[in-house]
Amino acid sequence: MARVGDVGDIRDAGYIGDAEDIARAAGTEPDRWLQVRQEVGSCRRCGLCETRQRTVFGSGPQHARWMLIGEAPGADEDASGEPFVGMAGRLLDRMLASIGLSRRDDVFITNVLKCRPPGNRNPQPLEAETCSPYLYRQIDLVKPDLLLLLGRFAVQSVLKTDSSLAGLRGRVHRYAAADGDIPVVCTYHPAYLLRNLPEKKKSWEDLCFAVDVAARQRALRPEGDTGS
Repeated sequence: MARVGDVGDIRDAGYIGDAEDIARAAGTEPDRWLQVRQEVGSCRRCGLCETRQRTVFGSGPQHARWMLIGEAPGADEDASGEPFVGMAGRLLDRMLASIGLSRRDDVFITNVLKCRPPGNRNPQPLEAETCSPYLYRQIDLVKPDLLLLLGRFAVQSVLKTDSSLAGLRGRVHRYAAADGDIPVVCTYHPAYLLRNLPEKKKSWEDLCFAVDVAARQRALRPEGDTGS
């Protein structure tokens, strides 16, 4: 279990578990980015490789201020190979703009799963377990000031908890990264907000809370450390 606030310790969940992973981690940073991207692109570790069109690695600056994590690609993402496109992606862009951020300059966006589950069904626990090491390596490479988890599945997968999203909102959780803890904030997935418009107010509250948390985290950086 992982140390994420009062929810557990992600390192103990098996981020680096064998000699092959240790060798990958020892390379230079550009090599490590290329390695994980290539591994995702050719991954056949679970049955989702049989039904996908494209893997969806993620997009954004390699040293983004924030890292946003959703659950899995949908049909639009599967077709394009890019995360959060279509109506949910456009809503996410507007949400980011409302707090002065853009996906081009400020955030790295990815999902727990890198392949679309058939018919957009819910991801299965074994699929998340199989794919999560890619996500953990991405987090260690990005080194963001904040992790923003979008939706129940992402929240429960990253925080290793069965607690409800409602019970985890409004609190700072912690992800134990290689270079120190990263604060974690939970909110609703944009696709959920499109179906439940009244919840947008709660999402706005979460974003404002996240801005404050990220600012406090950035202030703790050593002088001269810009995160890049």
